[in-house]
Amino acid sequence: MTRGRVAGGVLVALMLAGCAGGPTPGAQATNADMTGWWMLSAPNAPPCGMEFDGAPGAREGTIMPDGGCPGNFFMSRRWALDQGALVINDRESNPLARLNSAGGRYEGQSTAGTPVTLARATPAG
Repeated sequence: MTRGRVAGGVLVALMLAGCAGGPTPGAQATNADMTGWWMLSAPNAPPCGMEFDGAPGAREGTIMPDGGCPGNFFMSRRWALDQGALVINDRESNPLARLNSAGGRYEGQSTAGTPVTLARATPAG
């Protein structure tokens, strides 16, 4: 009976160790190259282009939004990857949105509660 308990304990420990070593939610966001052009979309608003700048693989950088961004996103100035999420901030470091990685794009809500999507801009041509 003791042998069974030990074997069960070892099995649980191995399963937990496997979980700790596997990919974590949002891991894609922590390794993403954010530099380049992105399109921010919100319901009932035209999309707006945003240029994300920073070193390849950086965890933070700057944003230059195009005109006509929905909500307060015209005030976007900085981005940061925080605990697997992309955070867009204004110049005073107040958060404008927190977005999670969703298959090559980011989805979430603005701090005002508006759903937003950020997707890599496709080159015209």
